[in-house]
Amino acid sequence: MATTFAKSQEAPKPNGEPISRRSFLRATALAGGGMVLAYYIEPVQKVLAAQFGPPVKLLPTSFIAIASDGTVTIIAKNPEIGQGVKTMLPMLVAEELDCDWNDVRIEQGDLDPAKYGLQIAGGSTATPMNWEPMRRVGAAGRRMLIAAAAETWGVPESECSTTPSRVHHNPSGRSLTYGELASKGATMPPPDPTTLKMKDPKEYRVIGKNAANADIKKIVTGKPLYGIDVNMPGMLYANYEKCPVFGGKVASANLEEVKALPGIRHAFIVEPGPDPTALAGGVAIVADSWYQARNARDNKLKVVWEEGPTASQSSQLYASNAVELSKKEPGQVLRKDGDVDAAFGRAAHVVEAAYSYPFLSHVPLEPQNCTASFKDGKLEVWAPSQTPATGLAQTARALGIDQKDIKVHLTRVGGGFGRRLTDDYMVEAAVIAQKVGVPVKLLWTREQDMAHDFYRPAGFHFLKGGIDANGKIISWRNHFVTFGENGRFAQSAGLSGEEFPSRFIPNFSQLASMMPTGVPTGALRAPGSNAIAFVMQSFIDELAHAASKDPVQFRLDLLAMTPLPPATPARGTAVAFAPVAFDQARMRAVLEKVAERSKWGRKLPAGAALGVAFHFSHRGYFAEVAELRTTSSKTLKITKAWVVGDIGSYVINPRAAESIVQGAVIEGMSHVMGYEITIDAGRAVQSNFHQYPPLRLTQAPAEIDVSFVKTDNPPTGLGEPGLPPMIPAITNAIFTATGQRIRSLPLEPQGYRWA
Repeated sequence: MATTFAKSQEAPKPNGEPISRRSFLRATALAGGGMVLAYYIEPVQKVLAAQFGPPVKLLPTSFIAIASDGTVTIIAKNPEIGQGVKTMLPMLVAEELDCDWNDVRIEQGDLDPAKYGLQIAGGSTATPMNWEPMRRVGAAGRRMLIAAAAETWGVPESECSTTPSRVHHNPSGRSLTYGELASKGATMPPPDPTTLKMKDPKEYRVIGKNAANADIKKIVTGKPLYGIDVNMPGMLYANYEKCPVFGGKVASANLEEVKALPGIRHAFIVEPGPDPTALAGGVAIVADSWYQARNARDNKLKVVWEEGPTASQSSQLYASNAVELSKKEPGQVLRKDGDVDAAFGRAAHVVEAAYSYPFLSHVPLEPQNCTASFKDGKLEVWAPSQTPATGLAQTARALGIDQKDIKVHLTRVGGGFGRRLTDDYMVEAAVIAQKVGVPVKLLWTREQDMAHDFYRPAGFHFLKGGIDANGKIISWRNHFVTFGENGRFAQSAGLSGEEFPSRFIPNFSQLASMMPTGVPTGALRAPGSNAIAFVMQSFIDELAHAASKDPVQFRLDLLAMTPLPPATPARGTAVAFAPVAFDQARMRAVLEKVAERSKWGRKLPAGAALGVAFHFSHRGYFAEVAELRTTSSKTLKITKAWVVGDIGSYVINPRAAESIVQGAVIEGMSHVMGYEITIDAGRAVQSNFHQYPPLRLTQAPAEIDVSFVKTDNPPTGLGEPGLPPMIPAITNAIFTATGQRIRSLPLEPQGYRWA
């Protein structure tokens, strides 16, 4: 029997005031006998919500539908970008509902903030934000089913219990299936949320067990799932050409010649929108087929561009400006402890080094795309977005329509890595659809995708460290040069004064200077951390070798220090949220574990070495070891990698967790060797994978050993924190094997290659 879903009859109050007990859980009968649960809760993890949008005070977070045949359909509310959230969130619901996982069917929810609350994919936030709310959804549904059974039998609820998908009356031995109770369950009054009893974790049957990807069969059989797969009757295809120089716009174009080509329906200029980052100016070509649109763009379109001021900028200019800024007084003091200069004066060893890393592109396998249909003043969108609510707001502004007149369907995302936190492709598709009046699928080429990214920012660190006669770090200075203006870092370009080893070195200064850029920047998987870990853990490694100390023990000794207090915001400073405190004991545990698993300190053959690194990011504690072998001075092979993480008390889906971490290691290897976006004359030089090579399967380690340290902390996310430590683990291994210290990435331009 088909299962349908009913909308809540009582939405949260727009002013965010607490809602009534009645609206906590709304049950509605379904045709044919079923029930729907809509769960309203006070917000959880406001800190996390604030990272991606204004926090809401009331979150309607889930729907459950139970059909009379026992099928349990659970809505996955967040975008699925390959991180497994479409399976993981329903697992939390199913656990406390106490249903048989084999009875569960999962459906992707559309964008509906009034029903689901915050719907995002980014920052490894899904687990910490939803660990408790999703389980409470299931617990509430279970209570309603127990109440229905107790009323049916005329017995107290206290005499009833559940096993998967069945309610039992313990004294009489009677039982009913969830399907048999579904209709009556819909008539039960909603439970008081304060009375919900959660399972003892010892009873878990779903959480902590392997669950297959909800979409795996459709993926491997090529069924339509992704934004690129959307098809509609009467749909046209669009390509959108923008100025190769960031911030440029169209001066003129040969539109009439383009429109004369076979299959071309429209060709027109689009002016920059009210927010140029959401809608850059360009030329839209709309055709009967995407091949025709692309062919017209490649072989006929001629545009005269107004390139603008960014045309004078380049990677070479940024690098030279960074060196000059490093010699001047810093623009900001992010943190300062003790007397750094005096400590350098009494140090037994002083090490100075300059580190740098480039812009990076996200290069998801599925290029940016969106399908939009505009009719009678209303817009319907099918978007592979990580932040669909943000895209909706930007689209409404660009089109000049009310947000309530836009419906956004969430498609599976063929890779995001942070690129789809920015919804420019959604706005472009909507503007084109509004102009032509029929459904339009916009699809970027790979070259357009790489040329119009919101890149991981490049950065420059000028470091100096002092070590005393006992091999202990007594002084540290980092002058960080990055992008920004007027005292504000560019998107994802910042550095915290609390970044480790801050607070663990008595004389410490974290400094920053900024330079302007016209290159758009944004978050890339493990934003900030993916570059900062390389710098911090590499320089710590340099100091360990300068002190003639074992790199693992050197780090353990550093973590054993009594930390200084976190920085206190200046009086009158507005603080959105408190930073997450770094727990040195948790980091020591994963470092000790990875050293044990990798048999750190064992003798290796000539040309082979181990490298170690750790990093704390997105609430995850990770330590990693890479085993490297060299077949020549600059030909490298990672034979094995070990990863140990602490993400709290439970790894919800171990199979998915292992895959996510292994993918993070592979991506980190791509960062090390071949990934680099070079800016010249205000535009990206690299255009496709031949200039931006990802790791090949034959170059991957034969084994990536993944394990977790279980701690008594709420579970946290996994998409980000496994990536950052692998980069310095590899570069530190290169130093041990070859004596060559890596201070800039990537390695391929320096003559290195993977075996």
